[in-house]
Amino acid sequence: MNRPNPVPRDGSRAANESGAAAPAAAWTQHKERSSLLMLRIMSWLSLRLGRSLTRPLVYAIAAYFVCFAPTARRASRDYLARVLPRKPTPLDGFKQVLAFASTIHDRVYLINDRFDLFQFRAEGEAPMRSVLSKNRGAFLIGAHLGSFEALSAVGRCMTGTRATMLMFEENARKINQTLAAINPRATADIIGMGNVDSMLNVRQRLDEGGMVGMLADRTPGNEATLLLPFLGGYAAFPIGPFRLAALMARPVLFMAGIYEGGNRYFSHFELIADFSELGDAPAAQRTAAIHAAIARYAATLEKHCRATPYNWFNFFDFWSPAPTLAQVHSAAPPPEENA
Repeated sequence: MNRPNPVPRDGSRAANESGAAAPAAAWTQHKERSSLLMLRIMSWLSLRLGRSLTRPLVYAIAAYFVCFAPTARRASRDYLARVLPRKPTPLDGFKQVLAFASTIHDRVYLINDRFDLFQFRAEGEAPMRSVLSKNRGAFLIGAHLGSFEALSAVGRCMTGTRATMLMFEENARKINQTLAAINPRATADIIGMGNVDSMLNVRQRLDEGGMVGMLADRTPGNEATLLLPFLGGYAAFPIGPFRLAALMARPVLFMAGIYEGGNRYFSHFELIADFSELGDAPAAQRTAAIHAAIARYAATLEKHCRATPYNWFNFFDFWSPAPTLAQVHSAAPPPEENA
């Protein structure tokens, strides 16, 4: 497979990561169309009436957002035009929003440990067990693709432990509020970024042989990114998660919890980098390894988007702002599999 030559967002060459911070990311400009009160109402109805009886509400909610969320609708249409082998129809947009609404609805049951309502299948148990057998921990890096709750349920069955999520403080606050609205007894194992002891907590979790999860498809806009080929265009991916994994000298597995319709979920784990092999490698070699890992992450994410297009839950312009001509010329074409 030909590896792309990643380019930092400021347009400098890949070897130089110290460029100016990117502007605020597009997703931070949009308020989420949800409320804790609505979550409490939906949770109450879902748990008392059951999944089958409240399922029609999911269709109604999906239809509402398709009709009254024009920004998300445009972003969905742009994404679907990139990922589908044909021109997307309004029905395709509805299917994408319905998949998202379905995972939110199922979150109520998964957080309340109603795993009996679902059918799970998984792929990648062998590489995960192999990595964890060394008792040094690992990073699980995913995206806003499918259901994290379904992924967490399968991962817990595989390993007997939950992954600790590392995320921005604001996101951590929202997750805790969501959990409290759905199940006040539920707790999230979250480490907030930016605290004095954040990295110490991450290292402790890894040293205990645990897993630390991160999502690497969004950035708040104030951190270094790499410009990479993605679904026919060029998108900026944050360097931070992979730089942290290299600093901690741990393996990295890609994770995805794909919604397959009905009550079916498919979890996928795949080893995409092992920074424990770097040792005391020179800075240039370490940087090259980080960039190669991000490129593999982007290529793996694209593969899953094409295989299950309606599981992409980034309802904003993922390819904005558009790269400059200099950046495009500096980046190699999308990677191709050799026959």
